[in-house]
Amino acid sequence: MILACKNISKSFGTDQILNSISFHVNEREKAAVIGINGAGKSTLFKIIMGELAPDDGEIVFAKGCTVGYLAQHQGLSSENSIYDEILTVKKEVIEIENSIRQLETSMKGVSGSQLDQMLASYTRLTHEFELKNGYSYKSEVVGILKGLGFTEEEFSKPVTTLSGGQKTRVALGKLLLSKPDLILLDEPTNHLDMESIAWLETFLLNYPGSVVVIAHDRYFLDKVVTKVVELEQGKAISYDGSYTAYAEKKAMLRDAMYKHYLNQQREIKHQEEVIAKLRSFNREKSIRRAESREKMLEKVERLDKPVTYEPQMNITLEPHVISGNDVLKVEALSKSFGNLMLFKDLNFEIKRSEKVAIIGNNGTGKTTLLKIINELLFADSGKVTLGSKVKIGYYDQEHQVLDSDKTLFDELSDAYPDMDNTSIRNILAAFLFTGDDVFKRIKDISGGEKGRVSLAKLMLSEANLLILDEPTNHLDITSKEILENAINSYTGTVLYVSHDRYFINKTATRIMDLTGNILINYIGDYDYYLEKREERIALEFGGTKSEEGSNKGGKETDESINKLDWKQQKQEQSNIRKRQNDLKKTEDEIHRLELRNEEIDMLLTQESIYTNPDELVRLTKEKKTIEARLDELLQIWEELAE
Repeated sequence: MILACKNISKSFGTDQILNSISFHVNEREKAAVIGINGAGKSTLFKIIMGELAPDDGEIVFAKGCTVGYLAQHQGLSSENSIYDEILTVKKEVIEIENSIRQLETSMKGVSGSQLDQMLASYTRLTHEFELKNGYSYKSEVVGILKGLGFTEEEFSKPVTTLSGGQKTRVALGKLLLSKPDLILLDEPTNHLDMESIAWLETFLLNYPGSVVVIAHDRYFLDKVVTKVVELEQGKAISYDGSYTAYAEKKAMLRDAMYKHYLNQQREIKHQEEVIAKLRSFNREKSIRRAESREKMLEKVERLDKPVTYEPQMNITLEPHVISGNDVLKVEALSKSFGNLMLFKDLNFEIKRSEKVAIIGNNGTGKTTLLKIINELLFADSGKVTLGSKVKIGYYDQEHQVLDSDKTLFDELSDAYPDMDNTSIRNILAAFLFTGDDVFKRIKDISGGEKGRVSLAKLMLSEANLLILDEPTNHLDITSKEILENAINSYTGTVLYVSHDRYFINKTATRIMDLTGNILINYIGDYDYYLEKREERIALEFGGTKSEEGSNKGGKETDESINKLDWKQQKQEQSNIRKRQNDLKKTEDEIHRLELRNEEIDMLLTQESIYTNPDELVRLTKEKKTIEARLDELLQIWEELAE
């Protein structure tokens, strides 16, 4: 065991955030701490690191354990370049290397006992240098920087000129390079692109120490962790296994707890009814029996109703006006900033009801593309055309238009005055704002909560084309699931940028990968993209996405994009929709026949039927026909479901 949290409690004013939290982490174990926003995850990390004092309980580390911590928000300030800042972690190794070089120079001019002493020092230092992996520390630094998405051209950038996300990546690099026995990571994937997240997954999987991570990236959690510690209502429950294993066990446990609660409620109600009946007899014996039952009932330890986030909780939204079938057309779009070319001659179309995800590494121009479509930036060349009756709703997490002095309720009611109070409360509840939460002021809620309010407003808008820039950033897992349901039920069109692979897999009907200055199109979800990625990159760039391929443009780029024949894409999507419709019709017919089959079973038990030979024969024959058709339909259903 490398870390133990024993009965940790913490309150802020009257709000108890943590209540007797206990769990442990073993050596080399990879654990996740999860829970909705406000559950106390970051608070727990700060207590573990000694930045906050618990009200009660203690933190115990293994003897000699070294601990590294990456907080969500980094105050990293340094005049160093990115490379030199990372290199500060290797200060001790560099000092040993300098000492070795000095000895090598000094030994040339000495002899005798002085040389012997220097040779002994040299042997000791070289051995220590080797033990500290000194011969490969420079390649280790470069590997981590590249893994975290920095190019060699960026190595010389001063840290002071970096964005908050880039500083977080530098801080993460320093932490990983220092190799502590225990690493605590608070939302490490927030500022990483997909390739960097994949690199971090591999790094952590092979890391010889222990890792405890707060993350809402479900793909990441499934890949890395072997234990999940859930914080809920101030309590902690540990589950062994991946995130998927946790979700399955959690659902089973919650169902069992809810059934237990319902059974107890039924028993309490039954006892109360018996007591009332006994009292109504108004006899001495019956009253005594009633009092005896009341005393027994008082001793029953009442179970709290389990908190449930029902999986069917979602909001069904319709655009105010249905757009034409052609929603958006982008032709020969190019954009550069100085000598940096983001993309060149982009061509694509989006049709009504599509859910299109734009993916790509940081700095490829995804957000820039969205801003050009929204007329917040001008393109260098090219054309963006909106279809008939298209109205855009835009979600940009950096420019949320919310009135900080308003309550959540007023923010929605002022924006949508025709909505009644119940409808507003229902929408806010769908985004996990219930009870008195709706009367909190915008300025008093967290960034993630503000994001949920903005998404609620956006989903209520009359827009029939939603353009979302990183909509899941800072959302907890439950909130992401609500957003997934909302997007999947939305009958308008959605275009979004996201690094959340699980979210993309759940919502996208098409993926456009912005890579090497062009867009590569994939008609399918994220799993389909992973399956076809190498094949498509080889087709576009002639084998690998090389420097040479990345700079392709002009006619060659046009030829690549023209390969994406829209008619073929449209036919493929039409086939998918037809298969889905056939599947629905088959399920409906199965349901109808099963109901009729049950009805016949009931009829066959009635005397008026089983004493009537003609009717008995007719119903028995109908039942056989239904069962034969059901067998046939089930086979059809399996084929369609495949």
